[in-house]
Amino acid sequence: MIRPCLLDSSFVIDLCDEVAAGVSGPAMRWLKQHPRAQLWISAVTCAEVLESAQDLETRRALLGRFRWQGLHHIHAELVATLQRRSKQRMGENDAWQAAVAISMKGCVVGHDPKAFSRLGDAYVDHRAE
Repeated sequence: MIRPCLLDSSFVIDLCDEVAAGVSGPAMRWLKQHPRAQLWISAVTCAEVLESAQDLETRRALLGRFRWQGLHHIHAELVATLQRRSKQRMGENDAWQAAVAISMKGCVVGHDPKAFSRLGDAYVDHRAE
């Protein structure tokens, strides 16, 4: 079974930069290596990607290619559990991303090992593959 992949903004921003430059970098290579991956984004991914955009329409178009996972009450409870049980709190956005991926029984794909390494195999560093 192929598990869902929640794309972190670090992955999507790399992908946007690669598309704009016309080069195949780590994000495009990861996509080619995982052609059957179930790709999702969250509201957190969307907000962070649009926040750094020079060209909003191009970024919106790219974001529109992925499945959308909303944020819900169950995610809020999981964020609280993750943060309460940890000696070192995650950043708020990272905690939301982790909660969404865990509730999907999937993984976070991005490049932020400091934030997501505690997820174990539920974190995939697209630049490390």
